[in-house]
Amino acid sequence: MATCEIRTELVPANGQTFEVLTCGSGDTLALCLHGFPEVALSWRDNMPTLAALGYRVWAPNQRGYGASSRPTQVQDYAIEHLMADVAGLIDASGAKRVVLLGHDWGAIVAWCFAVRRIRPLEALVIINVPHPARFAQSLRRPGQMLRSWYAMLFQIPWLPERLLGRNGAAAVPKSMLRTSTAPDAFPRDLLEATRANAAQHGALRAMIHWYRALIRGGGLRRQMKLGWPLIEVPTLMLWGEEDKFLAKYTTYDTDRYVRNLRLRYLPGVSHWVQQDATERCNEELREFLRSDT
Repeated sequence: MATCEIRTELVPANGQTFEVLTCGSGDTLALCLHGFPEVALSWRDNMPTLAALGYRVWAPNQRGYGASSRPTQVQDYAIEHLMADVAGLIDASGAKRVVLLGHDWGAIVAWCFAVRRIRPLEALVIINVPHPARFAQSLRRPGQMLRSWYAMLFQIPWLPERLLGRNGAAAVPKSMLRTSTAPDAFPRDLLEATRANAAQHGALRAMIHWYRALIRGGGLRRQMKLGWPLIEVPTLMLWGEEDKFLAKYTTYDTDRYVRNLRLRYLPGVSHWVQQDATERCNEELREFLRSDT
């Protein structure tokens, strides 16, 4: 595995402050967006691979996570604000070119950012989240509705924070291990960092507000009304087939929304692709980015 010293910086952007893990150098930024309930550290084993390809790599703790700004209202986590955060980070980097990578919630933001063409992108990498249009369509199927039960629970005030926050937020890493296909290999320091983040005052509320803003706050509905222009950016989509939260069929027909799509299914891999199949993930990143950027 490639090595690279990973440093931490505080970066002001979009009126917020972001705790950013950094690695590598160059004029092209690889901006890595983590998901729920993870933290920026989830990209640790991918960052050296990206740096070895010549990228300056940033993995921010997104708003509400880590030492980044933590606004308190549901509307503060509207998808429009999350996209503006990405734009602000890109601007703050001063990079000439950008590759955007996202997993889970980070992938939702990345999809929308690419669709709305907020800033030019060289390439897009999506890990285990369907295109938002396909996800909305798939929610009509009972199987996906059942898999998304937790998102409905998260719409209830206070209760999910209390359930997940008991015993120092111990349930958060346990849920990741239960749904991983390689729990013995899952990095323990990442699990601890994820738990410690969720245990911070106000952190779980902020994290769950992402879901509330998307559903109860109308973020998904607003995006649907705007329509889904074809994504022209070369796009790699990695999909762990043993995802307990999102059905494989949510990926079908993604090429209706992406002109240049490379879709790779990973058998025996869960939603936590970067941890379950670190080397395979890095191999796919190397192959795609060498050929498409």
